[in-house]
Amino acid sequence: MQRFRGWVFGLTFITCAVQAQTPGLGDPLLDSPAVGAGAASSEARGVLRARDQAVLASELSGRIVELPFSEGESFKKGDVLARFDCSAYQAQLNAAQAAGRGAGEELAHNKQLAALNSVGRFEVARAEAKVSEAQAQSQVYQVQVKRCSVIAPFDGQVVERKVKRYESVPAGAPLLDVVDNRTLEIHLLVPSRWMAKLKPGQTFSFIPDETGQPIEATVKRLGARIDEGSQTLLLVASLPEAKGLLAGMSGTAHFPELD
Repeated sequence: MQRFRGWVFGLTFITCAVQAQTPGLGDPLLDSPAVGAGAASSEARGVLRARDQAVLASELSGRIVELPFSEGESFKKGDVLARFDCSAYQAQLNAAQAAGRGAGEELAHNKQLAALNSVGRFEVARAEAKVSEAQAQSQVYQVQVKRCSVIAPFDGQVVERKVKRYESVPAGAPLLDVVDNRTLEIHLLVPSRWMAKLKPGQTFSFIPDETGQPIEATVKRLGARIDEGSQTLLLVASLPEAKGLLAGMSGTAHFPELD
C-alpha cells in the first residue's frame, strides 16, 4: 500500500512539473490579446462623446406640471422640455405691472401740477422713483415667469428623466439629461510618444465596437498636458455625421502613418 501511494505521488509531481513548463495553460496574462496576440503599435482605444450635452436643472423651486419628452425621444431647439406651476409668479408679475401703471399715472399727474407750479420738484422726483422701482420689480417677476419653462438649448434627445410630473423640486434640482448625437467627437488616449507624429487635419480610421463599420475621422486637437502616470495624451477627433452612432460608443482607432 505504501508503494502504491508513492507511485501516485510521483506521477502527480511529474504531471505538475510538465504543466508548469507549458505556457498558456490558464494564465490570464498570457491569454490576454495584448500579450498573446500582440498589440498593434498604431492602434488606440477611444470613445464617442457629444459636443452638445447637458444636465438641465431647475432655476426655481416649484411643482412640475408638464414633462412632455421621455427617454429616447427627440426634440428641437426651443421646445419646452419642462414647465412649472407658475400661478404664484404670474400673480406677482400682474401686481407689479399694475403698480407700475399706477406709478406712471401719478408721475404724469405730478408733472402737470408742476407745470402749473402746484407741486414742487421733489414730488415729481419721488413719482419718477416710484415708476423706476415698479419697473424693476416687474422685470424681476418677468424673469421668474420665464424660468417656469425649461427650453431646449439645442436639437437632441432625452437621455434620462431625473424627475416625474407633478413632483415638487427645489431650485437647482437636476431635471433632464439631454444629448445631441449629431455632434459627436472621438476622444482617444494615445501614447505621448506619438505627439510629434500627430497633427490637426490628419486622418485615421475608427471602428466602433457596436457597429464594426470603419469611419474616417480627422484629428481636431491634442490635449494640453500629458498624464504623468500613464504617459498618455488626449486626442480629440471629428467625424462626419453618420447615422446609428450614439454617444458612449467605444472603439479602436488605427493610424496608418504610424505603422
